[in-house]
Amino acid sequence: MSVEEALAKRRSVREYASAPITLARLSQLLWAAQGLTNARKRLRTSPSAGALYPLKLYVVVREGGVVDLPAGVYLYSPEEERITMVKDGDRSGQLRATALDQEMVGQAAVNIVTTAVVQRARSKYGERALQYIYQESGHAAENVFLQAVSLGLGAAVIGAFDEEETRSIIEAGQEERPVYIQPVGVPLR
Repeated sequence: MSVEEALAKRRSVREYASAPITLARLSQLLWAAQGLTNARKRLRTSPSAGALYPLKLYVVVREGGVVDLPAGVYLYSPEEERITMVKDGDRSGQLRATALDQEMVGQAAVNIVTTAVVQRARSKYGERALQYIYQESGHAAENVFLQAVSLGLGAAVIGAFDEEETRSIIEAGQEERPVYIQPVGVPLR
């Protein structure tokens, strides 16, 4: 597949099939976004201003969205290369509602919700912290896009959502600011 074909395919994803993705594919997507590339130096797949890594990744798994993984909200730990359940049950409908009822959020096998611990960046960069956080979240999201295409999956980004409701759905801390919702799934062909 050429780069142009991959980009066209990526842009065309608006609906997802009800087919699940595998845990191995989910793992690869999360690694692409924030995985460790050098454990000793604690470097990750996405660049981060000052190597502060303020981003956290939550995964909202719909019922039947991932083979052998119960529906729920999970938190990704790059250092441990694992996800931990934060909340059980299918929350994709709630997430869709908070994302201005965008259909793809409810249809996706998973939604990767990126949050940022703003103070982690602000302690070094002051008022420029948000600029760096938004840049970093874009880098991580693009890595998910590229990985999704290579795995035959579709992805999108959602920026229109209620931050407080999203924080509540994923049970993120008050110090975290939700910055992206990224639906991922098997594209409807």
